[in-house]
Order: sequence, then C-alpha cells, then structure tokens
Amino acid sequence: MHKFNSAGVEIAYEEAGEGFPILLIHGFASTGRVNWWDTGWVKTLTEAARRVITFDHRGHGESEKLYDPALYAAAEMAEDARRLLDHLGVAQADVMGYSMGARVAAFFTLAHPGRVRRAVFAGLASRMITGVGGAEAIARALEAPSREEVADPGAKAFRIFAEQTKSDREALAACIRSSRDRITADALAAIRVPVLVVAGEKDDVAGDVDTLVNAIPGARGVTLPGRNHMNAVGDRTYKQAVLDFLT
Repeated sequence: MHKFNSAGVEIAYEEAGEGFPILLIHGFASTGRVNWWDTGWVKTLTEAARRVITFDHRGHGESEKLYDPALYAAAEMAEDARRLLDHLGVAQADVMGYSMGARVAAFFTLAHPGRVRRAVFAGLASRMITGVGGAEAIARALEAPSREEVADPGAKAFRIFAEQTKSDREALAACIRSSRDRITADALAAIRVPVLVVAGEKDDVAGDVDTLVNAIPGARGVTLPGRNHMNAVGDRTYKQAVLDFLT
C-alpha cells in the first residue's frame, strides 16, 4: 500500500486499473481491502475500464490510529478523501461509499460537488437522515475485555467483525463515538450530481431506500431482496446496478 499525509494524519491507499477514476470509501471497522477488494468490487470495476482508488479511513487498516473522538467527525473524514484525490492529481471522480463510507461520501459530495461526477450511497439509506443509534453500545463492546462480556447482539456483531479484521478496537471506539453525524433532508436537497442509493431489504442499519431517494433530487434507488447489512456489499445485483448507473 501507498501512504500520504492528510493534514497530519497518515492515510494508506491503493490503486488499480485505468480509466475514469472511482473512489471507494469503506464502512466502519472494515478496510479498503475487506470492503472492496475481497468482495470482488475492484475486479468488477477494473474490468469495466475504471481506475479504482481505495483507502483505509483514519483509525482503520493501515492508516494512522487516533484515539480522540473529536478527530473522527464525518466531515473531516471526507476531507481525507478530498486530500487523497488532491495527492493523486484527480480533479473529478465517481464516488461510492458503503455504510459509514456512504455518510462520508455524502459529506464529500456536499462539500466538494465539483469533484464528484456521480455518487453511490450504499448500506446507508434513511438512517443517514434519522441517525443509526447505538454508538455508545458499540464503543463499549469494542472496549470490553472479551466478546463474551458483550450482551447487546448488534454491538457484539461489530466486536466480532473488528476482531476478524484485526482492527485497533480502541481507535474504532473513538471513531464510532464521533462519526455518525446526521445529514438533514434539507441539506441533502442541495445535491445536484446523479446519485444511486442501494441497501439490502433486511438492512436495519441502513433503513429504507425510498426516504433517502426522495430527499435527493433525481436520485435513483435499488433495494436488494433478502440482503442485510453484512451480506449486501458483494451482491451481484448491487454490482450490476452500479455498473448501469455509472455508464
């Protein structure tokens, strides 16, 4: 992986393929590798003649670990994405985020509309507006001495996932306490680039697709039958919907 300095924070990133660039923004407790490479997304997009850029959020993967929740505001994480494009000399790209990455992608699109040609918000739909909740429970689960001490099933799932990705759980606890900033429907109404919203039918974390689609002028929506938050990311229907949207 390559690394660059994002206003004092070391951010790790990777690239593959050639063509119009697409920036992929991973979800909480994941990494660029786990979210996008291991699920076949990078292969799918490079075969579609795209230059694919992935990176690890601050506090995640190979990027620098920070332990102050104040350093994980979603708007600041969006600036990491913007600084990465600056570092690579990319003036404009398509942007796709999953879960927390969708929130970061939305902040990025709102702050820098000229840098985004098309945007995909996946794994986070109506709850981008209403909020997800449960951040403190997840943080405590991450900080618990062992997973057996975690009673909350939803929080425990994040603890297990963090262990599977060999994450720094203290850094993730700081992140989850700060990164779930809501975006109002009025703010989302200012988006003018084409947007695709994707979420699983059984994804309680994401919420319903239609609410977010209705908040963004001209947005399209896709609900993935039978999919939940964890198994939607590599879904074939999701991939085909994105390929159709981008072309």
